[in-house]
Amino acid sequence: MGGGSRPIPNARCAQVQFALIVPTMKDRAQQALHLLALGPVVETTADKNSYGFRQQRSCADAIEQCFKVLRSANTQWILEGDIKSCFDKISHDWLLAHVPMDRVILQKWLKSGYMEKHVLHESMDGTPQGGIISPALANCALDGLERLLREKYPAGKRLKSLGGEKPCVNLVRYADDFVITSKSKELLEGEIKPLVEHFLQERGLELSPTKTVITHVEHGFDFLGQNVRRYPNGKLLIKPSKKNVKTFLDGIRRTIKAAHGVSAADLIDQLNPKIRGWANYHRHVVSKHTFGHVDCNIFSSLWQWARRRHPNKSSRWFKPKYFDRRGNRDWSFFGETCDDEGRPNKVWLYYAKSTPIKRHVKVKGEANPYDPTYETYFEEREGAHMLETFRGVRTLRYLWYEQRGLCTQCNTKITRITGWRLHYCIPRVMGGSTGATNCVLLHPECHDRVHRQRVPVSKPRLL
Repeated sequence: MGGGSRPIPNARCAQVQFALIVPTMKDRAQQALHLLALGPVVETTADKNSYGFRQQRSCADAIEQCFKVLRSANTQWILEGDIKSCFDKISHDWLLAHVPMDRVILQKWLKSGYMEKHVLHESMDGTPQGGIISPALANCALDGLERLLREKYPAGKRLKSLGGEKPCVNLVRYADDFVITSKSKELLEGEIKPLVEHFLQERGLELSPTKTVITHVEHGFDFLGQNVRRYPNGKLLIKPSKKNVKTFLDGIRRTIKAAHGVSAADLIDQLNPKIRGWANYHRHVVSKHTFGHVDCNIFSSLWQWARRRHPNKSSRWFKPKYFDRRGNRDWSFFGETCDDEGRPNKVWLYYAKSTPIKRHVKVKGEANPYDPTYETYFEEREGAHMLETFRGVRTLRYLWYEQRGLCTQCNTKITRITGWRLHYCIPRVMGGSTGATNCVLLHPECHDRVHRQRVPVSKPRLL
């Protein structure tokens, strides 16, 4: 480590037309080590309403902040900002002058270059895409814009240029995508946009002229896969964007069309994670109607898939073979498989509309996961998120409560980030039951070690 570290240029794919620099394992390990020290500093100095590449923050927080700042009738105009080639163009000189870490090491990472067709190319600007530390460096460069806007347009300050009205200037940023709100289009065009351009120019960056536009909230705009719009009745509604829905359905159709010789059960195994993941992403906004539209399109694709598999069979024949009643839904797509003991079992397609809509509780802007003051706050949020993760799976929820959210092997927290595995204390092959009395939750690595080293596991004692 230290001054003796020399990053190794890595090969890049000849088919790719931009420098996708993937650090070697040695460099990744060293970047991860430095990030342990840089992360708390970046988190402490970050803008309150920056949500990308930060711990305990998500797209849902950014979307909820958009709702909070746009629900007022005074906020009417939005600057949709997109930074052109953000990771590729960040100034090395600015990073070396402002990032609080070992500058010798940082310079070596930034100047390591890349290999193409056995030729070493220099990297004159930008951060290595694929580097562990690159997101933190990008946030270092972009943080400060919100503070700059707050200093020039304090909350509650009235401007003479707006006839004594409040400017309603707010920034919401996720990585290199951001929106800035204002009461006036002229204020965005004449003052705020030049201010942003100057801020970025100091860092070697610029706004994308094609993607940076000023829009009225009644016309709506897309942000992070959602469409934000104030409708004629005065209501501000956030829905999945048409582009996002189209991209998702195109991917589902490709999966179904590619499943020529695949059984219905295997096809469901491919589709369910995609449908559930997409629906969970949009479950915090006005999505119920969109979910129904998506389910209808998936049903049509599956119907065509069934007819292609059995071109000589009638609809009456393959309807009971692939579709059956489940609950109040008559045409539920299913497949047949066998469990571990050889008994026949039905697996069902997950329907997006079955995902409950629930308003997201935004993280506090000033909350810092490295500050002991907020330790309890983040523990409560993580507990609520875990219960949402275990929604509909009562056994997992019960086990997580029973273990107080701790892994029984290492006695540390089980979270969405760490992941978990369900382990049977008495193996199934030795007659162990599948009930909660014979199950525990373990971290994936603890679970692997238990099986590899044959470590006995017992239920935790209830105090």
